[in-house]
Amino acid sequence: MFARLHSDIQCILDRDPAARSTWEVITCYPGLHAVWLHRPAHWCWTHGFKWLGRFTSHIARWLTGIEIHPGAVLGERVFFDHAMGTVVGETAEIGDGCTIYQGVTLGGTSLYKGAKRHPTLGKDVVVSAGAKVLGGFVVGDGAKIGSNAVVIKPVPPGATAVGIPARIIPSKQGESADVTEAHPKFQAYGITQEDDPLSQAMRGLIDSAAGQEHQIALLWQAIEKLSANKASGDCVPSDAARSECFEAEKLNQLVGK
Repeated sequence: MFARLHSDIQCILDRDPAARSTWEVITCYPGLHAVWLHRPAHWCWTHGFKWLGRFTSHIARWLTGIEIHPGAVLGERVFFDHAMGTVVGETAEIGDGCTIYQGVTLGGTSLYKGAKRHPTLGKDVVVSAGAKVLGGFVVGDGAKIGSNAVVIKPVPPGATAVGIPARIIPSKQGESADVTEAHPKFQAYGITQEDDPLSQAMRGLIDSAAGQEHQIALLWQAIEKLSANKASGDCVPSDAARSECFEAEKLNQLVGK
């Protein structure tokens, strides 16, 4: 028990540069208090004391501003950073080492009792401020959810989800999409150096439209040349595209269709 309490404190000292001492973390971090109060609430819930579990979580919400249903499952070293207004649903599962910021909702879209309505977060997932993760799917290990994103489908391990509805920026070479250093370290708020997939798709469409216009111009030149001199050889310009090259499927994947 004491080892777990120590790991709860140490994970905050590791991830928050504003944390100056163990005593400050114990006394001034509502995210830590929310995790500690959730444990007896969860114990009560899983041992049949449903009302007592709900009442304990209600007290924790009143004290910390973080609402965690007593049925939710929290792993080790979970850090709720400035997490005022965060809501964690009944069937949500949060893996080891996850970081959750303010205004996050791990919610559900189903009204069926007993169903898996809320998301499962893998290990070391970062859910940034204002993000909404809605549904009973899995967010893979090391994934990042960008600020104010609305995630309604699974996120692969190491990927970053941004936008409304969220679009997926895949990981590269087994590293998270927002890792740019040779030795990756904790990255706050799911910041990514990659472009939004929608902007990539739009640039692809622009380039394709420009290429099509160029090809049409070449075709007209070929027709004009053919009309002027039918005896000449192949009048099709060498850089004319003789086959289709528009990557519609790839662009649809980028925009999340």
